[in-house]
Amino acid sequence: MAKKNQAREIIKMESTAKTGYFYTTTKNKKNTTSKLKMNKYDPKVKKHVPFKETKMK
Repeated sequence: MAKKNQAREIIKMESTAKTGYFYTTTKNKKNTTSKLKMNKYDPKVKKHVPFKETKMK
């Protein structure tokens, strides 16, 4: 669990293919203030699709 004063936070990268598949990673919230978007592999549709940052619940 991340402490309050640390610069890195845990984020969830969710598939835009609406499969419910996601990755978890960390990002430095001081240097990267915008939401992340990247192409990653979604095994449910068996291809690379864009993943967008969402909130951890």
